[in-house]
Amino acid sequence: MKNELLENIEKLHTTPMGIDRIRRNLRLGDDVKDVVVWCRQKILATDAIITRQGKNWYVKIDGCEFTVNAYSFTIITTHTMIKKKAKIKHCIYLKVSRPTSIPFLIVLTIA
Repeated sequence: MKNELLENIEKLHTTPMGIDRIRRNLRLGDDVKDVVVWCRQKILATDAIITRQGKNWYVKIDGCEFTVNAYSFTIITTHTMIKKKAKIKHCIYLKVSRPTSIPFLIVLTIA
């Protein structure tokens, strides 16, 4: 299966502001000298999940998501993928007659 992003990986680039944004969002240290080379290596990894939605490519790898413009191959931004905890929407406190007569809490999470 052909992948236009991988076929044009040598065109991958970003702007000076993009470099700062990528460093900040992924908390890359000074040990990463070339941000674009680092991103290119991540995108080329065999376990990277690459999808295209409209004008952008999205690459998920190692808890990071890269957004790349599909026409210019510019790395737009990157983010860490954090699993969000479910919010408790409803909480019901029931007192049920039991031999011990200890009340208990039932929590319902409704998405």
